[in-house]
Amino acid sequence: MLHERDPELAQVTTALRDARAGRPSLVLVTGPLGIGRSALLQRLPAHVADEGTRVLRANAAPMEQDFGFGVVRQLLDSLLAGAPRELCERLTHESAGFARMTALADEAGPGPEDPAAHEPALGGLRSLLEDVCADGPLLILVDDLQWVDTPSLRCLAYLAKRLRGLRAVLVCALRDGEPRGRHPLVCEIADAATHRLPLGPLSAAATAETVRDHLGEPGHEDFVRACHDTCAGNPLALTSVLQDLAAAGHRPTADRAEAARSARPADLRERLARCVRLQPPAVRDLAAALAVLGDHGDPALAARLAGLDPIGAGAALRALGELGLVADRLPEDRTAGPRPRFAHPAVRDAVHASLTVTERERLHDRAAELLYRTGHSDEQVAAQLMAGVTSGHPWSVGVLRAAADTALRRGAPEAAIRYLRRALLDGSLAGEARARLLIDLAAAERGLDPAACERHISQAIPLLPTAGQRAAAALRLSPAVLDRTPHSAVDLLRQAAAELGPPDALEGAVREVALRLEARLRQCGVADPAELASAVERLHAMGEEPPTATAAERELAAVLLNAAVLTCRLPPADVTRLARRLLEREPVASARVYSALPLTTVALVAADSVDAVGSWLSVEQRLGRRDATVADAFGHLEQAMVLMGRGRPAPAHAHAERALRLADAHWRELGVASTIALVFTALEMGDPARGVRILEDASRRQSSCLTLTVGLQFLGAAVDAQQGRWAAAVETLMAGGRRLEAAGWRNPVLFPWRPRAAGLYHRLGDLRSALALAEEERLRAEAWGAPVAVGRALRLQGTLVEGEAGEALLREAVGVLRGSANELELARALLMLGRRLQGGAEADGLLREAAALATACEAPWLAERAHRGGGGAARPKAALTRTERRVVALAGRGLTNTEIAGELGVTSRAIEKHLTNSYRKLAVSGRRELIAALPRLQAVKGG
Repeated sequence: MLHERDPELAQVTTALRDARAGRPSLVLVTGPLGIGRSALLQRLPAHVADEGTRVLRANAAPMEQDFGFGVVRQLLDSLLAGAPRELCERLTHESAGFARMTALADEAGPGPEDPAAHEPALGGLRSLLEDVCADGPLLILVDDLQWVDTPSLRCLAYLAKRLRGLRAVLVCALRDGEPRGRHPLVCEIADAATHRLPLGPLSAAATAETVRDHLGEPGHEDFVRACHDTCAGNPLALTSVLQDLAAAGHRPTADRAEAARSARPADLRERLARCVRLQPPAVRDLAAALAVLGDHGDPALAARLAGLDPIGAGAALRALGELGLVADRLPEDRTAGPRPRFAHPAVRDAVHASLTVTERERLHDRAAELLYRTGHSDEQVAAQLMAGVTSGHPWSVGVLRAAADTALRRGAPEAAIRYLRRALLDGSLAGEARARLLIDLAAAERGLDPAACERHISQAIPLLPTAGQRAAAALRLSPAVLDRTPHSAVDLLRQAAAELGPPDALEGAVREVALRLEARLRQCGVADPAELASAVERLHAMGEEPPTATAAERELAAVLLNAAVLTCRLPPADVTRLARRLLEREPVASARVYSALPLTTVALVAADSVDAVGSWLSVEQRLGRRDATVADAFGHLEQAMVLMGRGRPAPAHAHAERALRLADAHWRELGVASTIALVFTALEMGDPARGVRILEDASRRQSSCLTLTVGLQFLGAAVDAQQGRWAAAVETLMAGGRRLEAAGWRNPVLFPWRPRAAGLYHRLGDLRSALALAEEERLRAEAWGAPVAVGRALRLQGTLVEGEAGEALLREAVGVLRGSANELELARALLMLGRRLQGGAEADGLLREAAALATACEAPWLAERAHRGGGGAARPKAALTRTERRVVALAGRGLTNTEIAGELGVTSRAIEKHLTNSYRKLAVSGRRELIAALPRLQAVKGG
């Protein structure tokens, strides 16, 4: 698999043709490490094979440089195979002569050699080659000329000047950049060359051919580009990467391009490490400095770290470039000049591997000091400190803390945690200074590792001198708005609150801390009916206008409001009024994710007043800072809640998925909240496949959150119901409902489990139980008073009750829901009423309106039911893209998402997205209806 070397092969073939005519030549093949010199020499014998050409071959090696005439002996041994008896005797005689010369040189010891002493043996060798050439042209191949032993070099230099009269071509391969390549004898041979063949890197087309050769199929354009850019056309690097990918079972698809970029083949690293170890100290030192500094070091900085002056650094950098280990990279600021970079990521690994542990430690420590003294960023200095075990610099802790603060601001808490944990290794920290560092570390950990956060807060509290400081430290514990707070963390909060005393007896900043502690403690009891009742009493005691001037007052009010919403102990109008006050006083883009204030959005959804929070969110998105990962996730989660309140589960589900992807690795609390949103949006969408996937994913999430636990029960019941297991489904629903009732959670908007259970009882033929649940739901809804809850309950009763009474209930449901923000519930009520009327102009109008609303809510399953139920509305046209049509066709053949992804060379997530769009455009709810809609799709396409 030798690509793009035909011109070089042709030149050697021409040289052999000239040698046959009595015109010998010396061909020098040059190039950096891994460019393919050895591969070219290996291919030459087969390329020029004919009956009259004899090939002599020798391969030099660094470890054999002390073996005198080793390369010459390899060449003579090549002649022994198939040689006549007389020639074999001469070869044996010449080889013995070289052995005697080597022995004499060893006995003489080090010192200047006498070239005249070698003249008889060298002349005999040339005479021997002249006799061999009499039968046909001779091709002599010497690989790695830079490693040839000195006596053999002298022999080759002698021969290079005396090729006249020989029908021979001498081909020598010389690696660029090697110090021994400047040996006088090597230069003498190179100067005698009649042809020079410098090998260049492979083109993108050759890279594509190499990909096909190694992986057995053509590579995607993105994959080939990644291979070409990463390996810079170096055949050794490219083949090593492709062999690694092939061993791992990767195919050359677009989604594997990143795997090609990040590959670090072990064999390539070892080969490069051997090359680095053989270099002079200055070259090794500069390579080590570049490896330690990474992308942040310019040549001058690397030279200072390596201890080289500008001239020495320039020479070492040129040597690295000639070896093919380093290439120039233009920085973003082109006026600053090019900066060196390693030609392949494995080069840096190889340089690191060539260093001892002590050398790496010393270099990173010196690099940290150099970067600090030259004014580089805190994170660049911290990266060097992190690479070492200890550091005695007095400024190291301050740099690490500043780097952690920067990492937190850019949404990288994992990096901040690493910096702060490294800072804790400094033995000089004690007392309050150590406590402050522990608190900073706990604040970074609270979203990722609540247990570690709690542990570090408990270590910091005894080191703080005042009660206010200890209470403020306790507030750094992760605010478990949804999940259950561990008992140990609750104990810390209670101790801090008890030490401060009642908030009403305090003033200033200490009162703020006490109020926030009260909010945290009350939220810890959210699953306790007695604690909820106490929280509602506390809210009522504050009067009609609870204080909301400060952040702590707003946080406490939000917790108390949540208790009133869960227990339905405050009218929706009052809930809306207080929630709006909280939003009006909350600064845009505040750190609400670190408090209980997100509960305000839940309260407005429960009160069927999402317009208030929707307008607030739009302002927040325009003016707030949304550059942090956690803040982004929080924004998507709020949007999901608002969209659910408006009856748009599909886009809400998409926002919840984005929130989960962003938050799961950064903030555990938001990860739980995002999963809850996914569960309840999936319940509204009624997609069994989606429900099963969510259940499988959620089973790996450890959480004691009551909302998540019960929501998963409800989702499991929905999956059972869709698979015909109605009895099991209703039992699961009732068990989940009883858990909510036991906790005192009675809000019919947030937890509409009775309508689902009533529907299942109706399917099972148990009308009495269904009607009892429906009546209970109506009473709860009317007690709460939110239009969406009342309308849903009336629709449920109207569906179960026959005759005029049922029709009246459905008409009332439609009337109530016209005042609700949830258009999907209105569409359901319109559908039920239209079907009950069984034809006529009014029924058609209701069904058309239901279909229009369902389409606006992106609920194709409901729109399809409205179309099937009658009405003159035209079905939506299947305006699928070309890719969507291909995906739909493959799905129609019964292929799974994974199989379709393999067929098209994309990811499974991309296939899922295309199918979701197709379901929406075709107004179908899943694969079964999609297959049924395929004839209609073909008709639309044909038309």
